[in-house]
Amino acid sequence: QVQLVESGGGLVQAGGSLRLSCATSGIIVSIRTMGWYRQAPGKQRDLVARISSGGSTVYADSVKGRFTISRDNAKNTVFLKMNSLKTEETDVYYCTAVVDGMLHWGKGTLVTVSS
Repeated sequence: QVQLVESGGGLVQAGGSLRLSCATSGIIVSIRTMGWYRQAPGKQRDLVARISSGGSTVYADSVKGRFTISRDNAKNTVFLKMNSLKTEETDVYYCTAVVDGMLHWGKGTLVTVSS
């Protein structure tokens, strides 16, 4: 069974930085796209960034220039470095991975940005 476990969330002041990590474990042949989504209570889950197995990246317009997604293929891990965080980016952040053709989700990690 494939599991994704996020870490690195927490409380940070506006303008600060956090680095999220997500490790994928289980029986894995290959992982294609990995990514991060976020969701506030009562709102839809939105894409933050995604990265292909070859390293191509896509970012939401709102985070371009501030967030960086990366991955360590040897460790089946994806990262999200978040700089200049804003209070409105207080959300639960979820990682995703397409493992052997199937999309999997982590359980999420809470990021709270205080003013």
